[in-house]
Amino acid sequence: MTEQDIKHLLAKLPRLKQEIQKVIVGQEEVLDEVLITMMAGGHGLLEGVPGLAKTLLVRTLSNAMDLGFRRIQFTPDLMPTDILGTEVLEEDHATGKRFFKFNEGPIFSNIVLADEINRTPPKTQAALLEAMQEHEVTYAGKTYTLPKPFFLLATQNPIEQAGTYPLPEAQLDRFLLFIKIKYPTEQEELNILSSTTGTRQAQVQSILNGEEVLMLRQLVREVSINEDLLGFVNHLVRATRPDSTSIDFVRNYCRWGAGPRAGQALILTSKARALLHGRFAVTADDIKIMAYPVLRHRVLVNFAAEAERITPDKVVDELLQSIKLPKAVLV
Repeated sequence: MTEQDIKHLLAKLPRLKQEIQKVIVGQEEVLDEVLITMMAGGHGLLEGVPGLAKTLLVRTLSNAMDLGFRRIQFTPDLMPTDILGTEVLEEDHATGKRFFKFNEGPIFSNIVLADEINRTPPKTQAALLEAMQEHEVTYAGKTYTLPKPFFLLATQNPIEQAGTYPLPEAQLDRFLLFIKIKYPTEQEELNILSSTTGTRQAQVQSILNGEEVLMLRQLVREVSINEDLLGFVNHLVRATRPDSTSIDFVRNYCRWGAGPRAGQALILTSKARALLHGRFAVTADDIKIMAYPVLRHRVLVNFAAEAERITPDKVVDELLQSIKLPKAVLV
């Protein structure tokens, strides 16, 4: 890409946010994290109580991008073939021969919304693993490649536990970010009431196409990060492991720490955040801000922590206070 191409591409990011904000009021941090997920080439898990526009956010994002979009409503009776696709027996009318043809499921799209992913049993949840990690699907011994770009955004409700199946840790780790959606502020909620109960409907224009998304993902990897910040990320992730850390808080309240994939995710999302804000180098603030959505689903707290209502976010708080940045990056 030429310098002019890069400038043109980066200029589209604020416009993309503006288009989405025609429909989504507030939730600036959540919107940034969803865009970072897309730019870094990963998948996102959105958690929030009903009515916080989780589904609407993903649908509006798809409208603002010239990409294929499919929504899968996860239910207890959903089967893996309902997601991946299945083979059907067809007949060639010219020769009379019968053959099996693979009919692609809804996973074969650029943007896939897995709505209420924790409402389906583990067997069906596991059907997503290969698609999320390898961007391909294997059925009846044949491998089918998913469209490019591909990213999955899943939603779940944290308060309703009846009839739900918590995602296993192996699958949680496949999500680049765990994005928590909070209640809007008083003014934001007033704006929501005003803008959604009248006759006017916002029209969202497409800003990015698939080729530009792939270019963005390549550009993210070219953002620079110095050796001191790389070392800080490595130290931060390793400090989440209770059997090897020197931090008492982690040893007392953590049952399991984050693996190497967490470090990769933290670096990539910090690079994406820097690019989203028009910078070509990662800062310490990028890492500190992205540490929460990267680590909160990769750090498992123990029973003592649950009894004292200590969350993974509190663990990240303690880590960021305990681990000092090198003087070279304290600017």
